[in-house]
Amino acid sequence: MRTGIVKDGRFAGHSPGPGHVESPERVLALNRMVEESGLSLVLIEPRPASEKELGFIHDPDYIRLVRSTAGRELTALDADTAASSLSWETARLAAGGVIEAAAAIMEGRVTNAVALVRPPGHHAEAGAARGFCLFNNIAIAAQSLVRDRGLERVLIADWDLHHGNGTQHSFYSRSDVLFFSTHQYPFYPGTGHWSETGEGRGRGYTLNVPLAPGKTDSDYLFIYRTLLGAAARRFKPQFILVSAGFDIYGGDPLGGMDLSAAGFGALAAELKSLAEELCQGRLLLVLEGGYSLPGLRDGAKEVLLQLTGTGRPSAVRAQASAKTLRELQPVFQVFRQYWDFGI
Repeated sequence: MRTGIVKDGRFAGHSPGPGHVESPERVLALNRMVEESGLSLVLIEPRPASEKELGFIHDPDYIRLVRSTAGRELTALDADTAASSLSWETARLAAGGVIEAAAAIMEGRVTNAVALVRPPGHHAEAGAARGFCLFNNIAIAAQSLVRDRGLERVLIADWDLHHGNGTQHSFYSRSDVLFFSTHQYPFYPGTGHWSETGEGRGRGYTLNVPLAPGKTDSDYLFIYRTLLGAAARRFKPQFILVSAGFDIYGGDPLGGMDLSAAGFGALAAELKSLAEELCQGRLLLVLEGGYSLPGLRDGAKEVLLQLTGTGRPSAVRAQASAKTLRELQPVFQVFRQYWDFGI
């Protein structure tokens, strides 16, 4: 088994402004962790996505808007998202890096991979920047897998603290991409209620699990093993993509969840096992949020240990609290219309 890694100092080139929580230091801390870990990883060289590839998801006028920020000191794109002089090139490199990681997995050069890219992407809509995100890296890669690799079923799991509104909207009326999201709710961006299940041919292919704050390692592992596992086995994905946000770490300055570093390892091990069972191990995790540098560093290291098979077996139990089970009841009721959860 070979695990790929997309990492590059150029991802620090994007600066959304002084004091912004989505800082270049995030990826620099991750790069240092990888270098110090001693793990055997296959370096996947990122490349800038073409405007045609960005157009898999984004509107031409929006692509031109982001391109127009190149070389300018700071351009506000929404209330909390800005571009600086290198943001255009950095965002293209992030999207292209994720495409390249997916290609390396499809071509058998690696079994699974992690893309440590920024700016993040899952909030970016077709025609708008949102929530620190410029281009929707994971959605672009999913569409590349469908369009250029001929895949018919792609699963996107999103464990970021915040709902991936942009990813959901990219595939809301389609049945070839199953989108599964756990997120703190109600919270930014306000989407992700359990009643949002898709439209038209896409009905049932958007699965939202809104959660109150305070969820633990065991709660999350229960949800991913029980809900995602059952849906995935019915869907039979040919590739699994993960929006890996580390802002569900206990103590993250933006979050209210209570995952430990071991919890991230447990989730990675669960998804790795699912990928090995269903799609030849094809699993790609893409960095989204995570604003506690220790949580980001330690959580990502546990993920890499599990993907490479060098970590200890997870001791986390898949056992939801009584409070969590009560919260999940409407989720079960809605999702049973589309998927057999076996409970």
